[in-house]
Amino acid sequence: MNQYILSFDQSTSTTKALLFDRNAALVGRADIPHRQIINDQGWVEHDAQEILANVFKAAEQLLLQTGVDRNCIKAVSISNQRETALAWDRTTGNPLYNAIVWQCGRAQEICNNLSDQKTLIHSHTGLHLSPYFSAAKFSWLLNHVEQVRQAAENQQLVLSTMDSFLLHHLSEEKVVKTDYSNASRTQLLNLVKLDWDIEVAQLFGIPLDCLPEVCDSNAVFAHTTIGGLLQSSVPLCGVLGDSQGALFAQGCLREGLTKATYGTGSSIMMNIGSEAVLCEDLVTSVAWGMDGNITYVLEGNINYSGATISYLVDDLGLIASSKEAGKMAQSARVVEGLYMVPAFSGLGAPYWDANARALIIGMDRRTGKAELVKAAEEAIAYQIADILFLMQKHSHKDIMSLRVDGGPTNDTFLMQFQSDILQSEVRVANLEELSGQGPALLALLKLGILDEQTAFDRPPKALYHAGMDSKERDRLYLGWQKAVGKALSC
Repeated sequence: MNQYILSFDQSTSTTKALLFDRNAALVGRADIPHRQIINDQGWVEHDAQEILANVFKAAEQLLLQTGVDRNCIKAVSISNQRETALAWDRTTGNPLYNAIVWQCGRAQEICNNLSDQKTLIHSHTGLHLSPYFSAAKFSWLLNHVEQVRQAAENQQLVLSTMDSFLLHHLSEEKVVKTDYSNASRTQLLNLVKLDWDIEVAQLFGIPLDCLPEVCDSNAVFAHTTIGGLLQSSVPLCGVLGDSQGALFAQGCLREGLTKATYGTGSSIMMNIGSEAVLCEDLVTSVAWGMDGNITYVLEGNINYSGATISYLVDDLGLIASSKEAGKMAQSARVVEGLYMVPAFSGLGAPYWDANARALIIGMDRRTGKAELVKAAEEAIAYQIADILFLMQKHSHKDIMSLRVDGGPTNDTFLMQFQSDILQSEVRVANLEELSGQGPALLALLKLGILDEQTAFDRPPKALYHAGMDSKERDRLYLGWQKAVGKALSC
């Protein structure tokens, strides 16, 4: 009998419903985009109700498109955009304000006021004090939204990431739960005690009773019929933040294995095993919790990778779609010293400068559309190299192969330049979007439908090998570092 997992991948720009068979092969997919709500201050929000509606619409579209026997769906899993912060009512499930997206830097002042506590926060949570993470966003909601404050006083408030909101509305039990991977990105989870950190929560003014219950990533969180789309309920099993979902699907189960997910932003992760190792330049997160065992990662995040190309399309009109970027970059002339630093909302790892400003440097009269597109493509690869070089330094492990996923991995110019700058192999996943496959694999393994050896025995879609002379690589990378130095705030 056929057996399927329906996996939701709720990303920054789109909600995807994905159907995987018993071997974790993708059978069907339905995508529905949602609005990016950006005001004149650059604050970025999502309408959580719109996203929730899209979850059910995407599932319905997927089931109609594939025509599968709905009785063969054995579980529903979730991957989600991380750090995006929601405040919602525990009884009604209604959001009390728009979701504050991970890209939004409105909580910088809250972080500034806690700057004397940054060492404590880092030592407890593994994360550097930043408005990027959920805690400062939760604090902003409590400080600025009357409905949120009132709900907290009435002990009706839930402060969570997107997974908890979706779990609540999908589940028959109306649970208020999250998994370790998402909890670790809020800046409120104690990495040693593996529970909400009382001291850090107090610093941000966040009541612990507002936070969800933390569970293993492969737990059976609840049961669902997806709003009646299924005739009988199935387990809600397998929840991971999108980047951890990709790490798991890439088979990075051993210490030292490393992946990069190219999306709106990018997440670079190295599996560091069962001990949380703190690092000044990078952050330490939980990869996943499985059957009571925790795996940790070193991680660096880039705010603008695919979003840099979107800026060229949507705001500058240099190209009609992101798919044109690689071909145009291939046609560009060489302009020595031309760099783009896409610090549109500051710079994340390893610079941690929320006040850094975007710049284009080194233009001359040869600089046209193709040259600017090339600089933008190269900026993505340079930012990822920044993080990987640090991972090599702190882990004392050479990264001989980088496992990559996400839409931009179809860009041959970008992938080859990434390999050249790293001077290492770049291994492209066979499936373009792995974020949703990760939690589906968790469910398949948990339910005993698939064994681990079969789950991760998958050939790459493409392999890239460095073709650039190392001296040329060093020269180009030094120029990038100088350009970043000019973008950093003084």
